[in-house]
Amino acid sequence: MPLPVPSKTFTRDEVAKHNTEDSTWFVIDTVVYDVSDFLDAHPGGEAVLRQVAGQDATVAFYNLHRHEVLQKYANLAIGTIAGEQQSIITPQPGDLSPVPYAEPLWLTPQFRSPYFNDSHRRLQRAMREFTDRYIAPEALEKERSGEFVSQELIERMSKAGVLHMRMGPGKHLHGVRLLDGAVDGREFDYFHDMICAQEQARAACRGFQDGNMAGMVIGLTCILNFCPNAELQRRVTDDVLSGRKKICLAITEAFAGSDVAGLRTTATKTPDGKHYIVNGTKKWITNGVFADYFVAGVNTGKGLSVLLIERAAGGVETKPIKTSYSPTAGTAYVTFDNVKVPASHLLGEENKGIYVILSNFNHERWAMACGTIRLMRLVVEESLKWAHQRRVFGKRLIDQPVVRQKLAKMIALCEAHQAWLESVTYQMCHMPYAQQARHLGGPIALLKMSATRAAHEIADEAVQIWGGRALTQTGMGRVIENFNRTNKFDAILGGAEEVLADLGVRQAMKFMPKAVL
Repeated sequence: MPLPVPSKTFTRDEVAKHNTEDSTWFVIDTVVYDVSDFLDAHPGGEAVLRQVAGQDATVAFYNLHRHEVLQKYANLAIGTIAGEQQSIITPQPGDLSPVPYAEPLWLTPQFRSPYFNDSHRRLQRAMREFTDRYIAPEALEKERSGEFVSQELIERMSKAGVLHMRMGPGKHLHGVRLLDGAVDGREFDYFHDMICAQEQARAACRGFQDGNMAGMVIGLTCILNFCPNAELQRRVTDDVLSGRKKICLAITEAFAGSDVAGLRTTATKTPDGKHYIVNGTKKWITNGVFADYFVAGVNTGKGLSVLLIERAAGGVETKPIKTSYSPTAGTAYVTFDNVKVPASHLLGEENKGIYVILSNFNHERWAMACGTIRLMRLVVEESLKWAHQRRVFGKRLIDQPVVRQKLAKMIALCEAHQAWLESVTYQMCHMPYAQQARHLGGPIALLKMSATRAAHEIADEAVQIWGGRALTQTGMGRVIENFNRTNKFDAILGGAEEVLADLGVRQAMKFMPKAVL
């Protein structure tokens, strides 16, 4: 829809007269703007505006700015050119993008998919509108300030069932009203889960993306699937999904990243067997700074175990770690100093916690692939729009064959990985949890590894298309800069690319028939 503007109309000749020291007007897409009192406040300086005074500044504006800037300064619009209509679309919350390849094929009208039904489409529309209205504005604000996700947004997501849906299919969704009934919790599947992950990633704020309860997505899963204590499971789940408390997964240590078997944090049972005493440290723990619960990997003497540790137990200290993305992620260095943990807080079996961690990795890595692939697509969309509007050497960028070649590579990588993601997701929908752990660890590992390699390639090509703007954290190239700076997080978190590549091949060979020579 067009921008909302005052109903007053002017002729172009009238606008042309306003090119003086006291009165500066210009036209952008038939809308007349009076910037006379804005000259000193213009971030780019007064001279830039005076250069287009009295003129049609449409081409000049879109060569420098995103369309959203006009919405930000809508108060400067005083009317329109008589007899002319706006031609540039102003997206509304929930709208699909008309840019080619900006949406996955299943959301493109002329294409079909066997995977998605009406409930998926309803959820996609509702999730996009929710993200556009509530998540994206806060994401931009917190990404800049480094502040943590607001309690207001957490409670809004809880009330709408967004927190619940991020945990994937399961009984925790039964009886919960999800985005005003967009989908029934009993029919919620991994394609619905994928939609939630991909729509929220579109905010394009990688630090906030993790800061927005990512610890819950990878930590609460262990409680839902491996907590034998029904009362503890109920209490923690209610605390977290209501937004009252936060949770994180605390596995990685300074000496043990992808090598989870090398954990040095110890948990020693008390003589009466009723408690564990936990000592050690954790590093790079997402949401650890503000977490109330820590799902921690510990060494119990004869193997790895997983414990639920509460900050309130005492002896838990967290310090923020500065990383390449925003402090809003709450990345922490965690110290456990003689923390007394009830034995009933053991998740899974003692000394067999590796099974808890490995099974948890599948959904974590799959969710990371969902986000990476959606961000890749957003970079493609932004680059197509930029190439369409940016003029150099008398031509649009899109008219240059070398730029089209780069865009073609980016599109191909994006479409291939989305198709692979949907294929894996279909398998997840038709396998119980135990079968997923057995058969999908390798494919999901390879998918994530390949997606993060593709993200690296897409980021590299996008930077070359955007030039200096791709290195600037504000303005036109913000999305490209953020993606280029932060795409490596997904190449490391949840298992480094090389480790996942090896896992994928090793699992494939595990099922290789001996008779094949």
